[in-house]
Amino acid sequence: MKWTEDRNALTTQEAGRGRKGVRAVSANADVQELRRKLGEVSDVHNAVALLQWDQETCMPPKGAEARSHQLATLSAIKHRLFTAESLGTLLRELYARSDRLDPGDAKLVEVTLYDYDRATKLPEDFVHTVAAEQSRALEVWVEARRVSDFALFRPNLNTLVQLARQKAEYFGYQESPYDALLEEFERGMTAAELNRIFGILAPEQSALVKRIVNAGQPDLPWLSGNWDESDQWDFSLRVLRDMGYDFEAGRQDRSVHPFSTCFDTRDVRVTTRLSEKALFSSLMSSMHEGGHALYMQGHAERDRRTFLCDAPSLGMHESQSRMWENMVGRSLPFWRHYLPVMRGYFPGRFDGVSPEDVYAAINLVQPSLIRVEADECTYNLHVIIRFELEVALIEGGLGVDEVPEAWNAKVNQYLGLHVPDDAHGCLQDIHWSHGAFGYFPTYALGNLYAAQLFETMLEQVPDLWGCVERADFAPVLAWLRDNIHVHGRRKLAHELVRDITGKDPAPDAYLAYLESKFGALYNLGP
Repeated sequence: MKWTEDRNALTTQEAGRGRKGVRAVSANADVQELRRKLGEVSDVHNAVALLQWDQETCMPPKGAEARSHQLATLSAIKHRLFTAESLGTLLRELYARSDRLDPGDAKLVEVTLYDYDRATKLPEDFVHTVAAEQSRALEVWVEARRVSDFALFRPNLNTLVQLARQKAEYFGYQESPYDALLEEFERGMTAAELNRIFGILAPEQSALVKRIVNAGQPDLPWLSGNWDESDQWDFSLRVLRDMGYDFEAGRQDRSVHPFSTCFDTRDVRVTTRLSEKALFSSLMSSMHEGGHALYMQGHAERDRRTFLCDAPSLGMHESQSRMWENMVGRSLPFWRHYLPVMRGYFPGRFDGVSPEDVYAAINLVQPSLIRVEADECTYNLHVIIRFELEVALIEGGLGVDEVPEAWNAKVNQYLGLHVPDDAHGCLQDIHWSHGAFGYFPTYALGNLYAAQLFETMLEQVPDLWGCVERADFAPVLAWLRDNIHVHGRRKLAHELVRDITGKDPAPDAYLAYLESKFGALYNLGP
């Protein structure tokens, strides 16, 4: 009898294991089907990105009309693929069985379902319309900026603002329609929280800028004159290679507005801007976009062609570019190594110039009109201007016709400057032509994240500054790969910062970084 009971018990256990095994096989097959479907969506998405890259780098002007149709059609197809009812059914079935999935697959299902629920709130014809309007607006913006005439771009901007408001209504929100748009770029962030953060940053940074301006500026006669653009280009390529950017999986091109784009972890491209009057513009643009590109080249292999193969937010993405550009590229150890290298590209131009001289020049604090050329101390003020205008546009407190006047007033308020024309004012940025309302605040958040993360890196990477002075960036990149890049979207930005640093994201580290660096540079004292 005992044997029989044991035999029956054993049979029951085996049967249970058999059912569990069947469920596991079934779940695995469903996950593979999910990956296949997401791969198709990813392929179309990357085809759209490739057309956009081409439009901003080398497309002939007469291709604009056809390009708007191509982008609209492909964007609609991508939306149709991703919002298919069959994909939603598969996602919900897998989500209900998350406890039986591999943790990585469970996270893939969770993140994709979040994206799916948002995407299904947008009608396909709306997505088609937005893509077409964005493509048309980009071409008009380029011309309007060239001739410095906001009136040319005003109708397009008005259309994009109306579409952004409509999108916010589709998504839904609790307090401000801007929150619905911000969620697309910085999940979990709100306009109210940004107002709180910026309420701390703006007065602190404004006060620091005033102290610096009153302290006087260094004399930099060697920086004047023209600087050969081809030599700037070659030097920027040298630094990108040293940083670890894989040119077998990427390339650099020239564009009006520097950007980076990813078609796959093995095809990540950057662009830069060259100016013979601005020696460091190309280098800083390349290092900034290179920081983005290193992030994208560092995503986990198994995440390719899925929605995990991305940063958790644009703020986190921006933390990487700002870290490389400012904390590394504008550091004294960096220039102790690269000044002798630069002398080889510009013979005779640096005679009598020391690393300390270059360090002072590249960290010059001077309120200016152009955001992408702004120094670290004034940069967030540029972002706050755009944030306040965007919120007013989306909430209806500001009309599109009023943008130039409102822009100029805020530049005077925050930077104490007078805007001479639209090209140096409200037409300088490309983002509104992309319909990217909610994007600008992520630049400031990226600065905050970068400072907090870099503070921890300094504690954990032995001889970090010695590595920078030797241009041995492998330990820096390895730390970023292990702590940030490989996680993709498995954690939200604030979770990632907290897990790495032990603290929630806050302005403290960034403000301390600015005070320490520029206090010493300008002998500000306590």
